[in-house]
Amino acid sequence: QVQLVESGGGLVQAGGSLRLSCVASGRTFSNYAMGWFRQAPGKEREFVAGIGWSGDSTYYADSVKGRFTISRVNANNTVYLQMISLKPEDAAVYYCAARRLRLPTTSRYEYNYWGQGTQVTVSS
Repeated sequence: QVQLVESGGGLVQAGGSLRLSCVASGRTFSNYAMGWFRQAPGKEREFVAGIGWSGDSTYYADSVKGRFTISRVNANNTVYLQMISLKPEDAAVYYCAARRLRLPTTSRYEYNYWGQGTQVTVSS
């Protein structure tokens, strides 16, 4: 089992920044690709960013490219999502997820473990 705990969400004005963190426990963190997803009310959970288990491969949804950066520190069992130039449409509950393979995927069905989510609200 892997336990994931997200933090760092909050209320920010449009154009502002936030950094989300996700701390993992329970298994060897470096054996898991990690992903960030988000879900707005009434919408499907969607892929935001993913990172391979060594941190050398990163992937982004088109809607966040150039504004969001995913990174990980395996020594700290933590994955981050740095978000800048936030827009109202970025508002959602953000979830981190772990996949027991080398590379992430955009499909939420292919992740083995999920955190409880952290709310991001962007005011216009």
